[in-house]
Amino acid sequence: MRVTRPKLALTCAVAALALAGCGSGGHGEHAVPPTATGSLEKLAAEAKCDPDMQTDADTIRQALCGKGDEKYVLATFSTDRGQREWLNTAKDYGGYYLVGRKWVAVGEERTVEALRATLGGDLEEGSEHMNPGGSHNKGGHHG
Repeated sequence: MRVTRPKLALTCAVAALALAGCGSGGHGEHAVPPTATGSLEKLAAEAKCDPDMQTDADTIRQALCGKGDEKYVLATFSTDRGQREWLNTAKDYGGYYLVGRKWVAVGEERTVEALRATLGGDLEEGSEHMNPGGSHNKGGHHG
């Protein structure tokens, strides 16, 4: 896979956000709605975000969203394969990911968990948050 400048820039932006806030939040039980679908603008509207566009390309669109300290990246992809390739690379940098069909939200754990109550999706965790020396099981962390 050839890494282009936009992909590299996006990966760096995600890494910076992931490393900036790896705090833990509460694990409240929330009803999870059906996973949202649609354009970046539609998803942002559902999340009550005024998206600050960072990348607007044919294969990926990325914006910064958030209020105060609860900033996150919202990205949409033209293909499922492109999304999975991006996620596989980005997760090497750690962070917390809310994953829907052809979209991803990346931010602090409490932020993506709160977004899940609006957008649905699956929670995934990057590898930097895992214990490199052994079995790290985040007991009680539900997807």
